[in-house]
Amino acid sequence: MQMKRTHTCDQLRPDHIAEQVVLNGWVNRRRDHGGLIFVDIRDRYGLTQVVFNPDRAPTAHAIAGDLRAEFVIAVRGEVGARPEGTSNADLATGAIELLVDEIQIISASETPPFYINEDSPVDENVRLQYRYLDLRRPGQRDNLILRHRVVKLMRDFFDAEGFLDIETPVLIKSDPAGARDFLVPSRLQPGNFYALPQSPQQMKQILMIAGLDKYFQIARCFRDEDPRADRTAEFTQLDIEMSFIDEEDILSLIEKLHVQIIDELSEKRLLADPFPQLTYAEALDRYGTDAPDLRFDMHLIDVAAVVDGGGFRAFDATLAAGGVVRALVLPGCAGYSRKQVDELVEFARRYDAKGLISIARNPDGFRSPLLNVFDEDRFNNLVAALNLEEGDLAVIVADTAAIANATLGNLREYMGERLGLRDPEVMAFAWILDFPLLEEVPGEDRLTFSHNPFCGVRPGDEPLLDTDPLAALSRQYDLVCNGHELGGGSIRIDHADLQRKVFALLGYDEAQTEAIFGRLLRAFDFGVPPHGGIATGIDRLIMLLRDTANIREVIAFPKTQEGRDLAQQAPSPIDAEQLAELGLDLIPQPDEPEAAPPA
Repeated sequence: MQMKRTHTCDQLRPDHIAEQVVLNGWVNRRRDHGGLIFVDIRDRYGLTQVVFNPDRAPTAHAIAGDLRAEFVIAVRGEVGARPEGTSNADLATGAIELLVDEIQIISASETPPFYINEDSPVDENVRLQYRYLDLRRPGQRDNLILRHRVVKLMRDFFDAEGFLDIETPVLIKSDPAGARDFLVPSRLQPGNFYALPQSPQQMKQILMIAGLDKYFQIARCFRDEDPRADRTAEFTQLDIEMSFIDEEDILSLIEKLHVQIIDELSEKRLLADPFPQLTYAEALDRYGTDAPDLRFDMHLIDVAAVVDGGGFRAFDATLAAGGVVRALVLPGCAGYSRKQVDELVEFARRYDAKGLISIARNPDGFRSPLLNVFDEDRFNNLVAALNLEEGDLAVIVADTAAIANATLGNLREYMGERLGLRDPEVMAFAWILDFPLLEEVPGEDRLTFSHNPFCGVRPGDEPLLDTDPLAALSRQYDLVCNGHELGGGSIRIDHADLQRKVFALLGYDEAQTEAIFGRLLRAFDFGVPPHGGIATGIDRLIMLLRDTANIREVIAFPKTQEGRDLAQQAPSPIDAEQLAELGLDLIPQPDEPEAAPPA
């Protein structure tokens, strides 16, 4: 009969000395000292040193000689104080050890494909294939523990604020208005498909019409798009919606939540409380992005007024064509070699910039191609506009606003990391407001939404929808932190006529509008309260709190960048019988041989 544990591997303290206890867990490390055998036994709570003494328990000592890493064992014995000078202050149980009288090997283990008791680099695909082993490692375990605690705090927080936790369907109607859907064929309705939700957007708005004025959900969401470091196709978000509120109600509530998370569950500190607020235009002008990292102060500088007409062809031509000339000052980088400056130029070209113009201020003077073009007054005025101090390097981009912002915004992030300006112990939250309601689709003669098609119009901007729709601002707000977008939401449109007008601007005719959004518009006929909400990414928040390299580190069973779950070997082929039951057939790809019919 298996010995059932009386304590976890993190519980024993000097108060337990002389007690008889049982521990269960995995062998973390075994050390044979030519008589005594020491084993560190591990469970998810921690680690305890156990000692096998041949004089005390010869049978147990003989069995311990066969132990290897990751064997699952049970040990019974007496808690003792560690000998003087052998305590481990870094271990919660470091003042005691267990003197073993009896051992059971519950389960043997093969040699793992990577070290579990060491924080050594391992190929990510190997880690994900053996995810059950990877999750035994303390760092991965602690990621999931923090995730659990954050979600529990969220549930308790919203319950205390009077919200209802309401589940919405996972099999819903496909909505081509957003990103690409994951589709699920219906066996009972052949030829028809469900979609997995990209968000519960329409459903939570319908809940507001139902009178359930405070809704929240820890929602699973799905988008069939390429993964990246801070995004995955399957993700979890905190989703809320409220009625009879305005923007400030949402912002203050979400700030209160995140302040509590930092205070109770993190050793990090907030950069500012309350969170600063920037307009979308201010964020682009200052940082080149609408998700700026505010942990350091490098700002983009508009130098168009200083350089215009100065005779430098790239600047003059760009400004004449309606472009911009913007700069970024890199502190302490004036001593960069030509090779290092060329590396910055290559970085800029990744974002379609034609290049960078640099000015270095060294103790012996300036180094810049502009010295050969600008007169002394213009050059000095440019240096003054840049506030260029000794030791600094300025880089200047002349291009469209979009390219200049993308180039300098990404360069700012890159140099902030390279120069050590981003304090890892700080969480710099901010709100971004006043987004444009609509945007042009690049290269196409049509409009799309900035946030989603249900986003409200800033009061007073409604007439612009008839005259200059691109000038209309929205009631959207984004929560950003440390250079990442954590969430976004808005006050919604709550009048059917205005909603139909926005759909028309997006290019939907009446039939399309009815087919895709008819159920929501029909609900609008029965009394709609003013309402709004937000969704914030739980995976991304945990990623920031834990300082992980990518979002996959904080998800129990993540997909790879190719969208594969290596632990479950998904996706996988479906046999012909299942396809037939669903009324489906596979079309061979041009570079693939046609599958042979089943025998």
